[in-house]
Amino acid sequence: MLNLKDALFAFILVALLILVGRFIHQKIRWIQKLYIPESIVAGVVALVLGPQVLGAIANPNSPLANGVFPESIREVWSQSPGVFINIVFAALFLGESIPHPRDIWNKAAPQVVFGQSLAWGQYVIGILLTLFILIPVFGIDPTAAALIEIAFEGGHGTAAGMAGTFQELGFPDGADLAVGLATVGIVSGIVTGTVLANWGRRQGYVQGVQQNVAEPEWFEDYTHSETPQIRRARYVPSEHASRSRLMRNMLVDPLSLHFGFVGLAIAIGWLILQGLVWIESVTWGVGGFELMSYVPLFPMALVGGIIVQLLMERLGLHPLIIRPLMNNIAGVALDIVVVTALATISLKVLGANLGAFLLLSVVGIAWNIFAFLYLAPRVIPSYWFERGLGDLGQSMGVTATGILLLRMVDPDNRSGAFESFAYKQLFFEPIVGGGLFTAAAPSLIARFGLVSILLLTGGILVAWLVFGFLAFGKSARRARKSEKGIE
Repeated sequence: MLNLKDALFAFILVALLILVGRFIHQKIRWIQKLYIPESIVAGVVALVLGPQVLGAIANPNSPLANGVFPESIREVWSQSPGVFINIVFAALFLGESIPHPRDIWNKAAPQVVFGQSLAWGQYVIGILLTLFILIPVFGIDPTAAALIEIAFEGGHGTAAGMAGTFQELGFPDGADLAVGLATVGIVSGIVTGTVLANWGRRQGYVQGVQQNVAEPEWFEDYTHSETPQIRRARYVPSEHASRSRLMRNMLVDPLSLHFGFVGLAIAIGWLILQGLVWIESVTWGVGGFELMSYVPLFPMALVGGIIVQLLMERLGLHPLIIRPLMNNIAGVALDIVVVTALATISLKVLGANLGAFLLLSVVGIAWNIFAFLYLAPRVIPSYWFERGLGDLGQSMGVTATGILLLRMVDPDNRSGAFESFAYKQLFFEPIVGGGLFTAAAPSLIARFGLVSILLLTGGILVAWLVFGFLAFGKSARRARKSEKGIE
């Protein structure tokens, strides 16, 4: 039986593994060149030291037969991703100033179209691949059709957080496949993005016209090259004064206060989820149809975070939430998710489904590259290469991957791509990339079948493409002709 001491030492080991990951990252050049996060390195180290690698090659009678870590530690780790992912999503919009949707749309509409097309296309190709190859050849569960979007758009956090859903749907292998695909996605995203960035420079697609476009406040927190000027600029005098006034005589550590806001967001998300489960039980669920019971908590925690932020703004208390501190809380939680998910991934599952795993990886990568090279220049009127490359990175890894690739081709934000990319998230994250549809997709596939969900996702993809071509196609064509010097 687990106790609190087991949990304490489990997370102490996670902290030590992250230090080891940082040390390895600093010593091995190719890991630095690929920008592989320390948390992934730490997770791989934990996997190697566990029963599946070290334990498999050690003498069965030796103390290392089950790896370095006790069973109680591994049990805590196995439960951690599904818990800590709620913190990551609850903190996503806490401390962000949420502009009016109309203003966001005016600035980010082309990238919303491209990002949504990437995501819904991942469902379409995943379903087609599952229908015509994975099920007939490998006999895989139909819910595998959602794995590309869950792993590539959602990343390690979403992939690990969906473990409970796959377990309840009778496809426990889906969780390990999703985490494995997320690892493939983030590595291939960085490698592919770097290659494309170099190719784009040679082809002249990377433009250098200076525009005085400021990065949104929330994107400064993602960078590791923050200057003192940026740091001072974040705290405008009026907000700083309001924060000082609100925190006067406060006898609680700011970190504890921010954990309270995160906890409130998760609690609101839980209440929303329970309410939806209850509504389902007395309406369409009476006939035996269940959907909400399979939806995990983390997308509702995201909604809870938005509600808390809007409520704090309405009450004039929003200066209490310090965005960099909230980023740190989410960052620690995400590191725990990544390390523990990789440490407990089943290599046997990946080996048993190797053919399907490789096909999902190759098809997912191919779709993203095709969409970037063909769709981005046709639906993004200005600076399509810079803006599209950021979305390519996000669609194969995490938001930080997209930002990294943007930094490669536009380090000074001359194109304004950072602003559009940032605001796009408000129309993106609540739905796909770890949002509500991402969480519900496996359940929808299990309930309605692949063909029905293919029609749904295909229809949404076509709708986004038609809208993008009609709204931005002409201006995108003019921009491409202008690049070639054709009036």
